[in-house]
Amino acid sequence: MSSKSLPYSNKDILYDNAKFRHRSVFKVINQTLLASKVKHHCTSCSTGKFLALLMIFGIACLLLTHTSSTGSVSYGVANGSRNDTYEHNISGGIRFGNLFRRAPRLPPQLTPDQIGSSGPNWVDRQEIVKKAFIHAWSGYKRYAMGFDELMPLSKQGVDGLGGLGATVVDALDTAMIMGVDEVVSEAGSWIEKHLSSRISEKGQVNLFETTIRVLGGLLSAYHLSSVNQGTNSTLKGPEPAVYLETAKNLADRLLSGFTSSPTAIPFGDVVLRDPSAHPAPDGLSSTSEVSTLQLEFNYLSTVSNDPKYTVAAMKVLEHMKTLPKVEGLVPIFINPNSGEFSGNNIRLGSRGDSYYEYLLKVWLQKGLNRESNLTYLYDMYEEAMKGVKHRLVRKSIPNGLVFVGELPYGADGDFSPKMDHLVCFLAGTLALGATKGITKEKALRDNLLNFEDLENLKLAEDLAETCFQMYSVTSTGLAPEIAYFHTEEFSDGHLDGGNKSSKYLNDIIIKRADRHNLLRPETVESLFVLYRITEDPKYREWGWQIFEAFEKYTRVDTGGYSSLDDVTTIPPHKRDKMETFFFGRDSKVSVLAVRR
Repeated sequence: MSSKSLPYSNKDILYDNAKFRHRSVFKVINQTLLASKVKHHCTSCSTGKFLALLMIFGIACLLLTHTSSTGSVSYGVANGSRNDTYEHNISGGIRFGNLFRRAPRLPPQLTPDQIGSSGPNWVDRQEIVKKAFIHAWSGYKRYAMGFDELMPLSKQGVDGLGGLGATVVDALDTAMIMGVDEVVSEAGSWIEKHLSSRISEKGQVNLFETTIRVLGGLLSAYHLSSVNQGTNSTLKGPEPAVYLETAKNLADRLLSGFTSSPTAIPFGDVVLRDPSAHPAPDGLSSTSEVSTLQLEFNYLSTVSNDPKYTVAAMKVLEHMKTLPKVEGLVPIFINPNSGEFSGNNIRLGSRGDSYYEYLLKVWLQKGLNRESNLTYLYDMYEEAMKGVKHRLVRKSIPNGLVFVGELPYGADGDFSPKMDHLVCFLAGTLALGATKGITKEKALRDNLLNFEDLENLKLAEDLAETCFQMYSVTSTGLAPEIAYFHTEEFSDGHLDGGNKSSKYLNDIIIKRADRHNLLRPETVESLFVLYRITEDPKYREWGWQIFEAFEKYTRVDTGGYSSLDDVTTIPPHKRDKMETFFFGRDSKVSVLAVRR
């Protein structure tokens, strides 16, 4: 906060407040008599006497003037069998009785607990979310402990992410945040006993998935356990150093993805036990994957005092800065052998999404303006958001939902009104970019928002509304993986979401191949960010409604939660897969959102 003094003092504020406090007749008369000595010299001259007489005459006219009731407007408010009428005087006259009314009093200052005390009990809701997390963990622990993921219907585990026990690591920091000591102890003990040996023995893993789920989970556990060390926290599990050393062991092997490539763009697949790396079968890497490694590698360099991790990861973004773009927008594939973008497909959905997210978040992580050599990240983000607004943002018909479409054939090709659920990350990112993480109220009060920020914040709120309607338009209240939007150029009236009471039933089109739900967290994450930034309780309530739909339709009684085949039918068929991010992101964001 600036040390510059404000243009008013506390004395001014107290004076303004005092103007609206009721004063007794005795106090009014007493203060008038005390002030009369000061005013006496004003009436000692002829001009003063004339002004005093003029004032008295004017007051007398006002008191004697009586206006008819023909200038009033009545608003009837029905309440059961009773009709109440509110009269609003618009004639401009002053009623004699109104001169003796008490001045309005300032509203009482309520505590956060008093505000909304008549609303939902968020402490109870927090416990419900916590129980859902424990239910998910109980199924995983019983049937799949040590496997990457749980298949809750067939009650077995599956290694689809390289066999590093991804769910264990992804769930750990969420358990720490929730204070579920038993899960912290079980997950921490498994990591201490088994993960290092698995890292040394396992074969091929995806660089991106392993970084965000396993490396990121280990670093989050290290951070949270370090913060709580030496406090009265009851967190169980190994010492923080265990998580850090395991993270370094993993990252050292993942670095081969960078060092094996002839350019700054890493190969997508890494063999841990060698270690070695190679490109994907088609020779390409996803733009989002190679640019979504930096937060984790930067943090590891910070806590290990070893710059090699951040040097390797940041070279990717430094190189991307030099590549040609379309108003800041980039294709979804990049060739690690040439270092150039491949193809023309531009979208903020799969393979493109987190490139834009990390431009902002890495800039925030590295210290905003404190490191001037990194301002290029915010410049790239800002240019890209202008490109999004100019080329990708449209409104649906008939009700005008704001959505972000795609350019599958590049800037000169046709626009597609297709929007992945993944794109819902953008609502939270735009809000974060506008206020840099502080509340909207504080940013406005401190005059920190320019026109571009306000425009981006409005777009963030509009997109959050659209993402929520992608849920509420379906029969289950859960969003599909992909939605299309009805526009003048594109429509299909026979592919709606099934909720016939939804206002937006004809705005959102859900093709049969896109009706599955993978328990994705992007919408609830954005609602959480918008709730924290705007402090508007509707985002918290929307998040709760989504959680209730997950609880109703994806919960498996024997333990765990399952992705769905079709969100437009009831009951929906379950897919027998619980993604690790149900622990690492859905549950975490849900419990943070319901906390005050």
